[in-house]
Amino acid sequence: MNIPQIDLPRIVVIGCGFAGLKFCKNISENRYQVVLLDMKNYHTFQPLLYQVASSGLEPDSIVYPIRKIFKGKKNFYFRLAKTRRIDTENKKVITNIGELGYDKLIVATGAISNFFGMEDIKKFAMPLKDVVHALNLRSLVIQNFEEALNTNDLKERERLMNFVIVGAGPTGIEVAGALAELKEHVLPNDYPDLDIRKMQINIIEGNERVLVNMSKESSERTQKYLHKRGIYVWLNTRVKSFDGRIAKTENKTFEAATLIWAAGIKGHFPKGIRKDQIVRGNRILVDDQSLVHEMEDIYAIGDVACMRSPSYPNGNPMLASVAEQQGKHLADNLNRLAKGKSMKPFVFEDRGTMATIGRNHAVVDLPNFKIGGIIGWFIWMFVHLMLLVDFRNRMVVFMNWAWSYINYDKGTRVIIRKFSKRK
Repeated sequence: MNIPQIDLPRIVVIGCGFAGLKFCKNISENRYQVVLLDMKNYHTFQPLLYQVASSGLEPDSIVYPIRKIFKGKKNFYFRLAKTRRIDTENKKVITNIGELGYDKLIVATGAISNFFGMEDIKKFAMPLKDVVHALNLRSLVIQNFEEALNTNDLKERERLMNFVIVGAGPTGIEVAGALAELKEHVLPNDYPDLDIRKMQINIIEGNERVLVNMSKESSERTQKYLHKRGIYVWLNTRVKSFDGRIAKTENKTFEAATLIWAAGIKGHFPKGIRKDQIVRGNRILVDDQSLVHEMEDIYAIGDVACMRSPSYPNGNPMLASVAEQQGKHLADNLNRLAKGKSMKPFVFEDRGTMATIGRNHAVVDLPNFKIGGIIGWFIWMFVHLMLLVDFRNRMVVFMNWAWSYINYDKGTRVIIRKFSKRK
């Protein structure tokens, strides 16, 4: 890998999601050599993936080159690599470009979609976890309407114009809201010879309310918004199968060409972690200092880590805010350790959760109060703008949002490459 040997302890970080990025930004460049490994050469701002999928933003608005983020940082090295295995005995990581020794290892590989063993859904559903997924979904949505325009089969036309979203968490709600905006303001102009009123958006949720991890007040407010937007919500319902044309639940059948999977995620990490260190949700069990169970120099942070506490007996929630806090906390702890000081336990500071249902509608749960409507929407926009990596990204996203708001238009309705589901 052409990493120089120097007289500083080497920290190898696997993954540049929210946790890995925050860790690398805050770790001391004078006390450690840091090697970051990732399969992609960019960091993705995942909360806005749905806007790429719904033609609201281009992907370069929500991604940023890793090398540019850490430009000028001393004793820092990035390698584009896939980590295949962790050799804990010899303190090495084995990748597709070679082996690399470590003094300390940080696993920050995040999470992937959890299909709960349903292979047909895994094969035909559309996940939304990275930029490729978002571009695939964007292409498929547009392709569906192009095909609907050309078919004389009325049943097939309706199937192409129907969408099923599985999961009523923030991702599912935001995707549904974005599709509803397309239906209301964009598609009727793009396809004047199609009856867009026939388009259906269905959300299927296994729990008794939407946004189950937010307050009941926000859930009720969200459901009211969804109904107002013409989105159908099916609670206490679980999808059993999907063959690319028909989605089946316990008691209902949905004819739809597109099923978007937002129902769950699970930890994702290289081989080498013992079975007794893996817990519910395929997450790595760590202590309150992010140290992997019964390990000395291996830490896990972010979605892949399960840190239990009295407030969160099943582990901290799999949220970007948790990942960022854990990344910074671990970096600060290792900086303290290098100075001969003791490490401090991590305590998650809940700064609130939020979700948007489209133009002028969002719900925000803050520690002391709940906000909805247009005020919540402005808060949601401001927070997401500020969380983007740099000023350019913020300006591009803001200008896109302003243009769409004024003109009721989403300007990126292009099929970069045709997408076809596996048959």
